[in-house]
Amino acid sequence: MQHCDDLAHQKLSFWNDTGKTGISAWVFSTDHKRIGLLYLYSVLSFFLVAVTIGLLLKIELIAPGRTIMGPVTYNALFTVHGVLMIFLFIIPGFPGAFGNLVMPIQIGASDVAFPRLNLFSWWLYLIGAVTIIFSLFTGGGPPDTGWTFYVPFSVKTGTNVSLAVFGVFIVGFSSILTGINFVTTIHRLRADGMQWGRLPLFVWSVYATAWVQILATPVLGITLLLIVAERLLGTGLFDPARGGDPILYQHLFWIYSHPAVYIMILPGMGVISEIFPVFARKPIFGYKMIAFSSLAIAGAGSLVWAHHMFTSGMSDTAILVFSFLTFVVAIPSAIKVFNWVATLYKGSISLEAPMLFALSFILLFSIGGLTGLLQGAAATNIHVHDTQFVVGHFHYVIFGGAGFAFFSAMHYWLPKFYGRTYAEKPAVVAWGLLFVGFNITYFPMILLGLKGMPRRYYDYLPEFTHLNQLSTFGSWILATGLALMLVNLSRGLLKGEPIGRNPWGGATLEWTTQSPPVTENFEQEPVVTHGPYDFNGAGVP
Repeated sequence: MQHCDDLAHQKLSFWNDTGKTGISAWVFSTDHKRIGLLYLYSVLSFFLVAVTIGLLLKIELIAPGRTIMGPVTYNALFTVHGVLMIFLFIIPGFPGAFGNLVMPIQIGASDVAFPRLNLFSWWLYLIGAVTIIFSLFTGGGPPDTGWTFYVPFSVKTGTNVSLAVFGVFIVGFSSILTGINFVTTIHRLRADGMQWGRLPLFVWSVYATAWVQILATPVLGITLLLIVAERLLGTGLFDPARGGDPILYQHLFWIYSHPAVYIMILPGMGVISEIFPVFARKPIFGYKMIAFSSLAIAGAGSLVWAHHMFTSGMSDTAILVFSFLTFVVAIPSAIKVFNWVATLYKGSISLEAPMLFALSFILLFSIGGLTGLLQGAAATNIHVHDTQFVVGHFHYVIFGGAGFAFFSAMHYWLPKFYGRTYAEKPAVVAWGLLFVGFNITYFPMILLGLKGMPRRYYDYLPEFTHLNQLSTFGSWILATGLALMLVNLSRGLLKGEPIGRNPWGGATLEWTTQSPPVTENFEQEPVVTHGPYDFNGAGVP
């Protein structure tokens, strides 16, 4: 009885390590689990705002001509949608939320290596986010450059670009500190017996992502500060009239922003690698190759940035090299897909909500990857560059890939940290609406691009009407699925049925702890004696 009372108190106190109450108990907590939830609440809030803006953009595109907004408003909302989704949701989402929640427990640690730095990272993220939001309502109004802030327009426009890029710079600094913290944690705080060959694959993906955060993000920070210097001081670095070169900005931007795609997608791949063995009741197929492919994606993905610039006038030799490297980086991704499918082969597959989202990931990410190879080939890239094809491809990779993996992780891990679970049937219905709505929304964009419709235009020719109407209709189905999913999760995690330690029958360390885990994660320090996907004797709810 005393144990039950202690557990109930643990659930109510929710890892209160500060001695404070109310909101201060959260914003000053150094517990990695609370910080992970702070990230989760923050990124989902910005995600919902960005989704709302995206719906407005789709409504504008339901018919030729002006529908609900003019071109200036459309450009501003387009930019805000991209900045919120990229810099405030998808890049910090996995490392900040699930990296913090799950990774330390999976390696048997009681916390991250630098708990105060971890909290400071979230503060910086929030400060950067507030700065970006503030830029929308001050100065010359919301930036209208697109999320890439391309020069010369970002230097010449009278909108509040300087404050917006400074906010992104602060968010980037938060990302760097998170990466440093995670690399140190994985190197120094693994439990006794947790050798490199016994790390869960989600940890491998977080580790590879952390190195990209550390090495690539400073390039973006410097580049964005150069925009501010160009606007305020007139340095001329990107101005041909003063000996500068606007193409230099594109190189600097994409040196970070293409590796950033792997900050977005690598942890999602790690989630899939965790879920498939559990719901197929089989050890993962090709553990070493999946682990090494995460590092290979992070490394090779940092060398392909100029495939975004094939139409900028670079040499034929450079085009050949970057096209070849683009095809090379597809190899480790293909290795992952092959091993995931091989894991499912002859498995005892259970089609519950986390697994359905994970299976969707494979199809949607594969479509995104294959359309990416079309852009990696210079000949086809010339035809689809700056068309709706690129928008469709990007959303298949980022939303269909990283987004569906994020939803899968929410259904898989959040019950563990709340001690309660959601209703399964509404979760499955939400998945169906999301999957159908996603494809109806974004596949027409690929077809529109092949037909020649340019991206970033608020108006279009009449022959593009039917596909745009179909895409807008799909966005409503997608939004309905999102609303149902979030409502079902919220109700379940707050008022749902209590769960035991191991509701899914997982074999990694987080499933050996209480639900939710105790403040220091484990009642006693774990000793690891076998690999992370050994289901013999494990997985008993």
